[in-house]
Amino acid sequence: MGMSTDMGIGSSSSNNNNNNNDDDGWIEHELIKPRSIEKRGYQISIASVARQKNTLVVLPTGLGKTTIALLLIADTLKHGGRALFLAPTRVLVHQHYNFLKEHILHDGIAVLTGNTPRHERMEVWSSASVVCSTPQVTLNDIERGFIDAGDFALLVFDEAHRAVGDYSYGRIASLLANASSSSTGAGVRIIGFTATLPDDKEKVLEIASNLMIERIEVRDESSPDVRPYIKDTKIEFVTITLTPVMRRIREHVERALQSRLEELKRLGVISSTRVNMSNLIDARESISGIKGSTVPLYSAIRLSHALKVLDTQGITAFTRFYERLREKGGIGVRSLVEDRELRSAYELARGAELSGLEHPKLSRLVEILRREGFSPDEGYYSVSSSNSNSNNNSNYRRGKVLIFTSYRDSVEVITSRLIAEGFKVGYLIGKAGEYGLKQEEQVEAVNRFRAGEYSILVATSVGEEGLDIAECNLVIFYDNVPSAIRFVQRKGRTGRRMPGKVIVLVAKDTIDEAYHWISRKKVRQVRSIASIVNRIIANRTGNNKDYSSSNGKSSDISSSDGNGSYGNNIYHSSTNLTNLDDFIK
Repeated sequence: MGMSTDMGIGSSSSNNNNNNNDDDGWIEHELIKPRSIEKRGYQISIASVARQKNTLVVLPTGLGKTTIALLLIADTLKHGGRALFLAPTRVLVHQHYNFLKEHILHDGIAVLTGNTPRHERMEVWSSASVVCSTPQVTLNDIERGFIDAGDFALLVFDEAHRAVGDYSYGRIASLLANASSSSTGAGVRIIGFTATLPDDKEKVLEIASNLMIERIEVRDESSPDVRPYIKDTKIEFVTITLTPVMRRIREHVERALQSRLEELKRLGVISSTRVNMSNLIDARESISGIKGSTVPLYSAIRLSHALKVLDTQGITAFTRFYERLREKGGIGVRSLVEDRELRSAYELARGAELSGLEHPKLSRLVEILRREGFSPDEGYYSVSSSNSNSNNNSNYRRGKVLIFTSYRDSVEVITSRLIAEGFKVGYLIGKAGEYGLKQEEQVEAVNRFRAGEYSILVATSVGEEGLDIAECNLVIFYDNVPSAIRFVQRKGRTGRRMPGKVIVLVAKDTIDEAYHWISRKKVRQVRSIASIVNRIIANRTGNNKDYSSSNGKSSDISSSDGNGSYGNNIYHSSTNLTNLDDFIK
């Protein structure tokens, strides 16, 4: 077999030379299906680090986090160990299970979810070499005594950014990792995966602590070893002005909110009426003992949310929010829904809705799809936008569009409008609520989109995290979210195997615009957080060497005896990896 002289990686040649990259070829490993996994240097480099240290891997959507997990699982199996692969939803669990079954030459791969009968779970926990499961099922079965510390040599945590607060990832790590593996006799290795880090250093430190992380490995589209695998992604920001009727609705809501903020300031709950939603939510911790503060505070929070819904989603979403509020009840709800200003806002919005008026984003969305050359009839898009009005299908090729919005009400509004315009549209929402999609239905929606049954998929946040959605030619942000994680997850749905485009709709002079700028700022901040946290981890463990990894190279932070000998908890720099025959061959 071919051996890479610089990395010692078993590989076979590939006819795919599009990247002109030295890594071209296929991974060769006795437990990996031949010619099924493309060899990429950054994945090998990250896996080699994770093999030696508990590692948090930060890699944008579509760049092969699951492949890195597969390499480590195959290595674990080769050395007689067992692996546990956790993901937050049943859909993701089955997705990972199917990926491993397709590529790993081993019969002992099993999947466990809450639907698996208890007696079957006991058998799987005791006999399977690789178990894919949800954290809820795993933690419950640990507490039942079905799983013991040391049963697994490798713990894999997908969507590891969830490992904060009381989320079960941290509890599982503490229960299963503080022992030697019963199968290998070595310490339990932990690896976590996320598309990006939180923009809060303290949250990153909490994740690292909960998962016992010793190293953070970061790559993004600008990393030298990743760039060959990235296609150009153009980002366009489209500014949209609210209609006069939406501005009038907004003014009514703002007046209702302002009166509550002035009351809260008078009571000493807040020092200024210039506050945001986060300030109001934080204020809940400080109102104990302040008489008369609860109702205005919770009313202010609800009114702030109403503004956000109006600004980012539109009239229908706003009217439904008001109607649900009226039906639900709660602290001060009756006085709020009967507030003159809010009731006027609702009546104005309801009249506009009955007249067919919506957020101007909706009509702009249709214009964008046509401008980008998507054909409503056949789900084609034009090779050249100048051909978008041509009826000659030779100018078109099949394309896919993914539209993200944060609210189910908007999913319904967008889907209905696009279907009325003749587009073939599907939707993807979570399972909660009366009209939610069961996880099996979510998988079906994704599969139909991948198969081309419809060319446009409208999705809430369930489409952002981890699901193996087909690569899209165009991704549209119908709204903006003040989150680096969600921005990166959305953006990563295009520009991997083919050039892509992202279009972000921004409602001018609204909270939608504020969220837009916040998310861009947070994405920039995240790039420096990993280096800071790595240095903190190094200082805590008494190792003060450089931990920087954002440039695509893993700096050597170990201490060597001069003969290439390293301690058990130290990894080799990717620039010095000369013998990985026992890892991939």
